[in-house]
Amino acid sequence: MQVADAMTPREEVVTVELPGTRDDVLEYLQERGFSSVPVVKETDEGEEYRGLVSRDDLIEHPDEDQLAILMREVPTTTPDTDLTDAARLMLRKGARRVPVVEVDGATALVGIVTVTDVVHAIARGDADGETEVGELAATDINTTYEGTPLTVAEREIYYANVPYAIVLDDEGTMNGILTEVDIIDVARVVEGEDETGDSMANQDDEWMWEGIKAVGNRYIPTRNVEIPAEPVAEFMTTDLVTLSRRRTAMEAAQQMITNDIEQIPMVSGDELVGVVRDVNLLEAL
Repeated sequence: MQVADAMTPREEVVTVELPGTRDDVLEYLQERGFSSVPVVKETDEGEEYRGLVSRDDLIEHPDEDQLAILMREVPTTTPDTDLTDAARLMLRKGARRVPVVEVDGATALVGIVTVTDVVHAIARGDADGETEVGELAATDINTTYEGTPLTVAEREIYYANVPYAIVLDDEGTMNGILTEVDIIDVARVVEGEDETGDSMANQDDEWMWEGIKAVGNRYIPTRNVEIPAEPVAEFMTTDLVTLSRRRTAMEAAQQMITNDIEQIPMVSGDELVGVVRDVNLLEAL
């Protein structure tokens, strides 16, 4: 299977154009929930791909306005590249999305391929999904206790550098899962550098979005985020989807798509023995 068979084609890809400003991309990242947008420029030879601007770029450079400075170069692939090679590129570079380009005079953007696209291909059977998840799952598992304040659990997820924490009860048994999305959903941005006051942002305030942190590798350079201190049990998901070691990558991919999740606990009987993340499924290729 080639990248062209899995990618989102150019006509469905939202882009921003040079010369442009921060506001041009903010509209898509804020209002549509995109994590990044490709940057293009019209030339005498047609549209030319120039780079990518992401939510991280805007957060890390809060005072920069010019799109040409905010954007960055990222790995690219071509439509006739084998999907296995594209998956290998994503794993090697730690990239969840890769622009697809063709070089014919100018470098033209023809689409974008993401980890989710590859997971869909595995779920459909268009890419190899026969590997058992026991060979793919991470056995180093990030956990937290159901009584832990959410503020502490957020730090645990941040330091572990993963987007989740398996939640354990008083007996040390898995009782739920907490993800970075759960935390972002209840985080509130407050004005000020050194203290949290009573001035709460409205959902439409531009600076509110730019201050919200996705707890993985992002930080807040100009605003403060207030996270509730109630126990993790109030915010975790308890209706867990699980897999055994013998389930295949295809079955895991189908579960991820059906349940709109990016990680699934792996169990042996009632015992937690690993976690299968969407990026682990790329290793099956």
